[in-house]
Amino acid sequence: MDYTTLNVNSSTNKTPTTAAQSSGAADTQDRFLKLLVAQMQNQDPMNPMDNAQVTTQLAQIQTVTGVGTLNNSIQSLSGQFEQMQALQSVSLVGREVTVPGNKVAVADGKATMNFDLSGAADSVKLEVLNGAGAVISTQDLGTMKAGSQSYTWDASKASETANLTFRVTATKSSNPVTSTTLMRDTVRSVSTTGGTLQLELKNSGLVDYDKVRALG
Repeated sequence: MDYTTLNVNSSTNKTPTTAAQSSGAADTQDRFLKLLVAQMQNQDPMNPMDNAQVTTQLAQIQTVTGVGTLNNSIQSLSGQFEQMQALQSVSLVGREVTVPGNKVAVADGKATMNFDLSGAADSVKLEVLNGAGAVISTQDLGTMKAGSQSYTWDASKASETANLTFRVTATKSSNPVTSTTLMRDTVRSVSTTGGTLQLELKNSGLVDYDKVRALG
């Protein structure tokens, strides 16, 4: 794994932006003060600016400068957080994670399939499909609550166990209930692309880190 990539990608884009913003804030403040001085020098002697007006304008420029400084601080913290997150994710290499997916892994004649239901269902059907997309097994799981669900399929009598996938159909009072199929996969490496932290998984390829539902 290229650890250098983790350190470089999460920080190289921050410095030019921060420097430019700091320069922009300083230029804005300088222009404001010059305009204020010019305004005071050319004011009507019979109707000069009162202290309240001057104080208000000075407060405005201080607010603008303060917002710019706060924005720079937030960006700096964001960069540090991204770098820390990337370094911490290195420990995931070799571990199993649960992510959205529908591939079926058969081991010792059994396969455990996980899925998530958006709501309670009074009818749940799980189908196992072969590589050609044909259904080779159908399981009626009956009533299920909302949330994470798991089903272990006995594949000992299945005619084929390679390149299998599964799908879940759930309904409540004949209305469809959204289901998300999940699968366990092994982390091979970690990368950052465009500031996005991604995991390269054994079977699923590149997956965004925020797609991970659980760690094995």
